[in-house]
Amino acid sequence: MRYTVQIAELKVVNLPDIILCLGLGSCLAVCLYDTVRKSAGVVHALLPSSNGMSSEPGKFVDRAINRLLEDMRNSGSRASDVVTKLVGGANIFHFVNSPTIGERNIESAKRLLTRLGIPIVAEDVGGNYGRSIEFFSTTGEVFVKSGLRMLKVL
Repeated sequence: MRYTVQIAELKVVNLPDIILCLGLGSCLAVCLYDTVRKSAGVVHALLPSSNGMSSEPGKFVDRAINRLLEDMRNSGSRASDVVTKLVGGANIFHFVNSPTIGERNIESAKRLLTRLGIPIVAEDVGGNYGRSIEFFSTTGEVFVKSGLRMLKVL
C-alpha cells in the first residue's frame, strides 16, 4: 500500500508498504528504517522545536522524532536496529544574518538523532529547491525527486 504523509503528520508502515512525502521545502522528512524488521517511519516536520508547546506530534522536529521512534518501538522495533535518512530543509525563506527554518530543522534533527544514538546513513538536505520522496519499506531506499534533479536514491 502507498501512504502519503502531509505536513505535520507521521506514519509507520511494514512490508511491502511505501510512504510518500510531497512538496518538502523548508520542511524536513525524517525517515527511520528498521534494518531487521523492515519497518519504515516518516515524519514531515514543519518547525525545529516545540519549545514545550503542545501541538500535533508531527509538527515539530524534536517532538516528531521522539514520537516516530516510540511508534516504531510499539510495533516491535529496537532503537539499535534503526537508521535515519534526512530529506528537505531547503532554504526557501532566507533572513539576513539568521539561520533559515530549513537549516534549523536539519540542525534540530541531527542534534536529537545523535543524542538518541540513531545513525544518519544518508541525506539530501539544504539547497534552495523543493523535493518529494518515496520511501520503500522493502529495501529502505528513499527516492528523492526535485526540479533540479530527476531522481536521487538514498
